[in-house]
Amino acid sequence: MATLAGDDRPGVTSTLFAAVAHHGVTVLDVEQLVVRGRLVLAVLLGGVQQADEEILVRDLQDSGHALGLDVSVTIGGLPDDAHRHNRLHVTVMGAPLRPESIAEVTAVIAGLGGNIDRIRRIASYPVTAIVLEASGASVDALRGPLASIAATSGCDVAVQRKEIDRRGQHLVVMDVDSTLIAHEVIDLLADEAGVGAEVQAITERAMRGELDFEQSLRARVALLSGLDEAALQRVRTNITLTPGARTLCRTLHKLGFKIALVSGGFIEVVEPIARELGIVHVRANRLDTRDGRLTGGLTGPVIDRKAKQQALEDFAAEEGIPLSRTIAIGDGANDIDMLTRAGLGVAFNAKPATRAAADTAVNVPYLDSVLYLLGITREEIEDVQAE
Repeated sequence: MATLAGDDRPGVTSTLFAAVAHHGVTVLDVEQLVVRGRLVLAVLLGGVQQADEEILVRDLQDSGHALGLDVSVTIGGLPDDAHRHNRLHVTVMGAPLRPESIAEVTAVIAGLGGNIDRIRRIASYPVTAIVLEASGASVDALRGPLASIAATSGCDVAVQRKEIDRRGQHLVVMDVDSTLIAHEVIDLLADEAGVGAEVQAITERAMRGELDFEQSLRARVALLSGLDEAALQRVRTNITLTPGARTLCRTLHKLGFKIALVSGGFIEVVEPIARELGIVHVRANRLDTRDGRLTGGLTGPVIDRKAKQQALEDFAAEEGIPLSRTIAIGDGANDIDMLTRAGLGVAFNAKPATRAAADTAVNVPYLDSVLYLLGITREEIEDVQAE
């Protein structure tokens, strides 16, 4: 194996292979990396005759030195990494990404028997994201310790098996309030009705466990009785998407992913947002109206925690996508069943219980950072946005 390192320039690869072409060897493996103008090129050659070894080594060294590169040559049997087991991807993100975070993550991987085979950067802004391609460790064993590091070190860490499923068609199911959008719609409607304080009091009771989701939702909606339907349009107009939401949806659509929205909010607000983003699958609660005003009630089944999980399963079945290739994104306790049922559950700027239940957490304020967990690079994202 020959390893060349130094300043990159045109012609390195052609010069190296021309130097060994007449030796009758075969190329078993090649890997090249250029970082900020610095090159590392490794070539594994087979079929080398013992009598020719010395001449081959000299030709390799001469060709590298002629290019101003450092050359290292190793002769003899080398382990074949094709049979490494438990291959996995560990994605580490930070804004900024600090060396102590990488040190802690890699120490956990090593401590659980894993080896890092390759490291690559997939984004430099708005977050720095790297992927550690590793082997020899269990995904299930790594997730807990790495989640603990993420909670204390200021970085986000995701662990996934390195499987062909990463490249198959996927379904991404998102919560809406405080995930896709930067608001809680019930609070915006409460402000329109002049009952913001009352609604907030019910929300706090639910957070203390005094009310379940359906009880708290119905109690809050009851306070909206008499609100003019025109308020719904005013709320829709004032809604702001979470930073990166439009980029996330545009990129996923372009790459052939399916997207769905499932919300404990209201279809009257969610559906127009979905249309704007080109999203077909939508499930949310429906407000009851009469004579152009809200009655304070709901029509149809309530979209609660169990219903969100069911929506994930229904949308996956409709698209013919296995649950192993589904990604769920949410922030609240109402999303937990959906997150645990999906192939990958992502807690986005979530409450502690939701982060603990999810496979991974994203704590930076950019929704498109989820793309890095799918192995999609910043360069690929920008190519999509430029089209």
